[in-house]
Amino acid sequence: MKKFKAGIVGCGNIFPMHAVSISIQENAELTAVCDIKEDRAKAKAKEFNCKHYLDYKEMIEKEELDVVHICTPHYMHAPISIYASNAGRHVLTEKPMSISLQDAEAMIKAADDSKTTLGVIFQNRYNNGSRLIKETLESGALGRILSGKAIVTWNRSDEYYSKSDWKGTWDKEGGGVIIDQAIHTLDLMRWFVDSEIDYVDANIGNRAHKIIQVEDVAEGIIKYKNGVVTGFFAINYYTYDAPVEIELHCEKGITRMVADKGFIRFNDGREYIADINPNETFDYGNGVKGYWGTSHAKQITNYYECLAKGVKPQITGTDAIKTQRMICAIYESGKTGKRIIF
Repeated sequence: MKKFKAGIVGCGNIFPMHAVSISIQENAELTAVCDIKEDRAKAKAKEFNCKHYLDYKEMIEKEELDVVHICTPHYMHAPISIYASNAGRHVLTEKPMSISLQDAEAMIKAADDSKTTLGVIFQNRYNNGSRLIKETLESGALGRILSGKAIVTWNRSDEYYSKSDWKGTWDKEGGGVIIDQAIHTLDLMRWFVDSEIDYVDANIGNRAHKIIQVEDVAEGIIKYKNGVVTGFFAINYYTYDAPVEIELHCEKGITRMVADKGFIRFNDGREYIADINPNETFDYGNGVKGYWGTSHAKQITNYYECLAKGVKPQITGTDAIKTQRMICAIYESGKTGKRIIF
């Protein structure tokens, strides 16, 4: 069985979700890691018994990698992805795909031109609650979606931003509460509705943070071409990370997601619930124990299984750019005060 040689660029907070997920694959091995901070790269290389680099280009070339995982600040996703694709390597990048639509398109083109596979992490689609809702909607049991809403009220303090050299900036993070915190929730709602977007009309602002350039509040409407109207509200100046909420009002019932739990209540009184399976939780090391990380492992497993079969993974760049286009439209609308027609 072929073992894919994998390398990870970026040894920060999200690194363990990728490193441990690679280590449990039968057909993959973590060959090298890279970070511009040498102490961090060395520590992770020692922990996972692999080589370390300070330059991702050197790592890609010297190690003859098959797959490059991108776990860097947002603004580096596109240049690393394009370089790796042009070098004939497969790519799996963390969200967001990029900080601009133009960069996302260039990432897809590079992968297509080199006949390599570009995957984008949206691990929440693998949660049991998300799956229950998606499968029930696709079955037609709920009838047509009439409307939807998404709410994200989390906490990111000035102290949180002061510890980072890239968060809270337009040129490096690409935004605030929308592109970093709410993107998963908005991706899920778009995935559930499963239609091209008609228009986006949004407001953004910074109301509670002194040291950031980007938005800490956003609200607006996303209308889809199948007629579904959805609203969203997101802030990151709440006092704690409250469970995210998505609700879809359908012809034959209502679906709700609260955190990872999915609820379906049919008009005839039937109810379905899906939640985290405690048996799926496992240790990512260094005290990182995340139920959300389990879904990382599920998506990364799907990615490698598909590479082995020579087929596309469930979440490709072509799929992820639909969410990128929506995120960019929210920012364009919020900055210009205009409705963005697709």
